[in-house]
Amino acid sequence: MLKHRLIPILLLKNGQLVRSEGFKTHQIIGDPIHEVRRFNEWSVDELIYIDITRTGEYDARRSDHKSVGFSDPLATLDIVSESCFMPLTWGGRIRTLDDVRSRIARGADKVTLNSSLIDAPEVITLAARRFGSQAVVVSIDALRHPDGRYECFVGNGAIPTGLTPTALARRAEDLGAGEILVQSIDRDGAGRGYDLQLINDVVSATKIPVIACSGVGRFEHYADGIRAGASAVAAANIWHFKELADLAGKRALRKANINVRH
Repeated sequence: MLKHRLIPILLLKNGQLVRSEGFKTHQIIGDPIHEVRRFNEWSVDELIYIDITRTGEYDARRSDHKSVGFSDPLATLDIVSESCFMPLTWGGRIRTLDDVRSRIARGADKVTLNSSLIDAPEVITLAARRFGSQAVVVSIDALRHPDGRYECFVGNGAIPTGLTPTALARRAEDLGAGEILVQSIDRDGAGRGYDLQLINDVVSATKIPVIACSGVGRFEHYADGIRAGASAVAAANIWHFKELADLAGKRALRKANINVRH
């Protein structure tokens, strides 16, 4: 029987670890190297780092937080990969096949691509051919408008595409991606649970595995994502603010009779 995965997502901005709300507000919460060592101790299933850097400034700075920062994202990847003993996915600022190649050469097992779906779809196909579909994850970032319509955005949620999540999910599969990470912009950091309709729509549109993300506030929310059809469930903020988040998350999934990795 298929075992579902539980995956922490770490967001990097200007070389430091941040928490996110609505894809707009970011607050420094630590350094990226400490976290990977902590997750090694917990033996998490996989780990996803996404560099969301846009400008040279943070939206909310903690002056009391002395954390290590790296101006070069690849320097962060070098150090993270040296101490990461689980499958590692790396995303952000990947625009060419050479970018994909450099991330994998430096220790990433997979890359996640977002803007390439719109700006350079050939990169997804070339990467899948060169490294295998299993190494290519496409991130779909969707906003639910007040009238209920979904629209996908790229560029860390800044650029509207006019396209639906189902349309981009089919495009990702056709281009050769092996997995889809679906994120809800309006649920990001809200703690209200996954957007289950969004997850179900993407799952129904494609045959490749889907990772659900955005909105987890309680460990019980993970089971909802699996029931909506996701192959794996992911979250960001809850991993920073709940002790033994891996153990507690998997306990909640088992209690819901969902098969997960030990």
